[in-house]
Amino acid sequence: MIKFILHNIPARKFNVQVVNLAPNELLKGRVALITGGTSGIGFHMAEAFLRSGAAVIVTGRSEERLLRACSELKKNNDNEGRLFSMVWDNTQVSCFEERFQTALNKVKACGYPYIDILVNNAGVLGASMPNAREEEFDRVIDTNLKGVFFLSQLFGKYMKENKITGNILNVGSSSCLRPAISAYTLSKWGIRGLTLGLAKSLAPYGITVNGIAPGPTATPMLLKDDLNNITNNGNPIGRYALPEEIANMAVILVSPMGQTIVGDMVYMTGGAALITFEDSDYTF
Repeated sequence: MIKFILHNIPARKFNVQVVNLAPNELLKGRVALITGGTSGIGFHMAEAFLRSGAAVIVTGRSEERLLRACSELKKNNDNEGRLFSMVWDNTQVSCFEERFQTALNKVKACGYPYIDILVNNAGVLGASMPNAREEEFDRVIDTNLKGVFFLSQLFGKYMKENKITGNILNVGSSSCLRPAISAYTLSKWGIRGLTLGLAKSLAPYGITVNGIAPGPTATPMLLKDDLNNITNNGNPIGRYALPEEIANMAVILVSPMGQTIVGDMVYMTGGAALITFEDSDYTF
């Protein structure tokens, strides 16, 4: 039986009851590599995966931010020997094989034989028309799409060659439903297509690939330091989604409960981009 913990979020206009998965064994014995896990959705996914029994490797570009994130994760979870961190830049494709081998060595040293979950979460915003710059465009595409493409290729080959069954979960966005006038939106359209292609290619080997597409979410990326007000009048539900809500669905998608969900993009947008576009500016 799956249990949930209900608690209220204080100091916010909406008195939202956040449903967290209680400590459980849905992912017991599993090992997840989560890119961009130092804050926002990635951080809360790491927390939810640890709560569900998985070992977790959190990656990020900053050693300082990784240390801070892991310190917070250790406060809230009984995760002795199950939490690892690595400096990893999603734009440095040439380093992926070495980084992945280092990650494998870390978990093997603690008794885990392999990594069987990849969460492609790292992402950045930017490069919107009519003032996009080429270097900004390249940074967004390299982080959000190119890095995901090559890391998924590496991970898929590793799992296939070693006969490992498991999951790839791509973090998309409600942007993949919108007309594209930014590199960010283009990258998320690419994630949507890549998820379908990977799912079709890897399903015969017991590798389940899906995507999760948040809408506007209360993370530092969007709200900066103002996380106490989650009001969003442009969203049909009137508020931003909470990263805890996204994280709960991520656990379900990579758990045995999600085995027959294949190649799907699960939209958690509050209706944004599904039933309304009014929350975005398309002025050129």
